[in-house]
Amino acid sequence: MTQPTLAERAATKAGRAEPTPVPIPSAADNEQTAPLPDMSQYDLGNDDPEMIPVHLAWLRVRRDIRAIGKGELYNQSGTRFNFRGVDTVVNVFGPVTLKHGINVIPLTVEAEYGEKNTKSGSKMRECTVLTTWQIMGPMGDSFTVQTRGEALDTADKSTTKSQSVALRTLLLTLGLTPTSDPDPDSSYIERGEAPVRPAGSYLDEITDPTTSIGRLRQIHHELQQSRQANALVTNEVGDEEAIGVMVVRIGKERAAT
Repeated sequence: MTQPTLAERAATKAGRAEPTPVPIPSAADNEQTAPLPDMSQYDLGNDDPEMIPVHLAWLRVRRDIRAIGKGELYNQSGTRFNFRGVDTVVNVFGPVTLKHGINVIPLTVEAEYGEKNTKSGSKMRECTVLTTWQIMGPMGDSFTVQTRGEALDTADKSTTKSQSVALRTLLLTLGLTPTSDPDPDSSYIERGEAPVRPAGSYLDEITDPTTSIGRLRQIHHELQQSRQANALVTNEVGDEEAIGVMVVRIGKERAAT
C-alpha cells in the first residue's frame, strides 16, 4: 500500500483537498530587474493561509521574494558601500510571511558585552548576540535556527542593533536571498605580462654612489629573473662588462669602504 505524501497528510489534517503543488520557477522567472521587489501591489488577501507544512510555506515565501537588491548607501568617513538594511529586509519579508502564515519568533537571546575605543578616543559599547529563532508554519509545525549579530553604539542601543543584525542575517540567509547583482565571475580580464626592464636602464642606478648595497642586491636579483645578468654594457670606466658582474663588483667595492 502506498504511503500518503506529506502534502496529502497535510490536506487530510486540514479537511480539504490536496493543495496545488508549488510550481518550480523557470530561469526566466528568476530574472530581477528592479533592486527591490514591489510590495505595493502585493495582495495579502483576507483568507487564512493555506494549511501546508512549514517547509513548503517557507518555500513559497522565497519564491515570492526572489531577490532584494543592495539599494542603500553607506558613505561616512571615507568608507562607501551599498548594503541591504534591516528595515528594507523586514519590509519585504513582512507581508509575504504574513500571507503564507509564517511566524518568526525569537526564543532565546544570549548577549555578550565589551568596550571598544574609537579613533577619537571615545568609548563604544559592543554587543554580540546569539539568537535562537523558531520558524512556525500555518499548521503549527516549526523548526529552529540560530544567527549571530554584532553592533557598536556610544549610548544604549548596541543590544537592539545587534538583534536587528541577527534578524536580517536570519531572513537573508534562510531565504537564500540574492541581490541580483552581476556575478563577479561574469567579467574576465586577462592579465598582460609586465614589460621587462632593459639591462641598460639600470646603469645610472648602479653607478650612483647613493644606491644602497641592499638595492644593488635587488637589482642583481631582478637581472637574474629576467635572464639579463650576462648582458654586456659599458661600465663606469668605459669598458664592456656583463651587467651582473658589474653589480657584484660595485657592491663589493662599496661594502669594503
